[in-house]
Amino acid sequence: MSYKQEYYENIAENMIGKFNARGIEGYYCTDREEANAKAKRFLTPGCTISWGGSETLQEIGLLDDLKESDYTLFDRAEAVTPEEKREMYGKIVTSDVYFMSSNAITIDGELVNIDGVGNRVACLCHGPQQVIVIAGMNKIVPDVRSGIARVHNMASPPNALRLGLKTPCAQYGRCADCLSSDCICSQTVVTRFSRISGRIKVILVGEELGY
Repeated sequence: MSYKQEYYENIAENMIGKFNARGIEGYYCTDREEANAKAKRFLTPGCTISWGGSETLQEIGLLDDLKESDYTLFDRAEAVTPEEKREMYGKIVTSDVYFMSSNAITIDGELVNIDGVGNRVACLCHGPQQVIVIAGMNKIVPDVRSGIARVHNMASPPNALRLGLKTPCAQYGRCADCLSSDCICSQTVVTRFSRISGRIKVILVGEELGY
């Protein structure tokens, strides 16, 4: 085990206790393969599944595995027209399992997420029976303020580029506090407690994943 791996495990062990106090189930996996397997252990036969936009879910191979499975999947990318998108969202928000990552997580166990439209944070807050958050240890920050800064300056610029959006951060690589029509920092949600104990599950991964 490298010193960095030991460091990640030490942080995660402390954070799991913080999650539990907040009504959130916390887990630690050493690598993406273990995290992929862990995430799928929460699935039950016949369950309905959806997910929010996430490079992390792609990187650990979870989305590919789900698309090759027999589960019922609600993929918002398949909805094209406004009517289809509305119908699809109705299915997503009542799914049994919703997978996502988190833009940042404080060392005290708070989840910091910022969305453009808000569909992902809406499902985190309410709707799906279970929300399973998978995040690399590069997402860990000291506090909420640091988490918001991380999203604005480290996550949003590459995400804007990936989505082909015309925002100042995509052009200059840092937040300009924009009001662009393409802005992906429209909704900011800090999850500090889950009133439904165990509904939110966080799998920390001892790798750098996502933005």
